[in-house]
Amino acid sequence: MSEPTHDTEPAHDPELLQLAAKVFDLARQGGTDTLAAYVDAGVPVNLTNDKGDSLLMLAAYHGHADAVTALLQRGADPNRANDRGQTPLAGAVFKGEDAVIQALVDGGADPTAGTPSAVDTARMFGKDELLKLFGAA
Repeated sequence: MSEPTHDTEPAHDPELLQLAAKVFDLARQGGTDTLAAYVDAGVPVNLTNDKGDSLLMLAAYHGHADAVTALLQRGADPNRANDRGQTPLAGAVFKGEDAVIQALVDGGADPTAGTPSAVDTARMFGKDELLKLFGAA
């Protein structure tokens, strides 16, 4: 008796890929309650896309402080860099998302992590108030 063959492996399962795309869209759009429910139901909180962007990175970059807080409360890594070495905090500094920056700092984000770091990004844009917040003034 031979083992059954599977045409799709888990990483290429169309239903799984469709679910992942939906969850990434929720992070980008700030669908906090639905996003949190998916994570609570078993979607990995540190799930990343093909560019290494985590759910937290997408929520932070797109300015969704409530989604950022919900993901951090569920164990998201605030310092996880994407494939380009960028962290959620540096992305939020770049985008000028003050509420997201505060949520990330409150959630333990390291302003010196990543390339460029949040400190480097704040210096680049002359954001002295953020350098003070980061203890780098």
